[in-house]
Amino acid sequence: MMCAADPRHGRYLTASATFSGKMSTKGVDEQMINVQDKNSSYFVEWIPNNVKSSVCDIPPKGIKMVSTFIGSSTSIQEMFHRVSEQFTAMFKRKTFLHRYTGEDMDEMEFTENECNMNDLVAEYQ
Repeated sequence: MMCAADPRHGRYLTASATFSGKMSTKGVDEQMINVQDKNSSYFVEWIPNNVKSSVCDIPPKGIKMVSTFIGSSTSIQEMFHRVSEQFTAMFKRKTFLHRYTGEDMDEMEFTENECNMNDLVAEYQ
């Protein structure tokens, strides 16, 4: 899932690079090692070999080669922090709370989930 989070504000835990087109797998591996070495400050050091790459010989129609990079980054905490702030603001005013308590939810469940969200943000830090 994609969200608004700046990857420069975190570090990559894992990443995947997929290449399509005529290229050598050796060249791809060398370039990925170069990228990881040049940007080592953006990758966690405690997960070895955390960037995987794959190559497909057949490119999309009309294009010689393409690449897709997907990463799991600790910068996701920004999104969780924003959601937590918005939830807290609404929960303080008890906005829409009556709809959930009317469906047999307890107000304590919301407080517990707020703590869980704050713990999640703290873990990513």
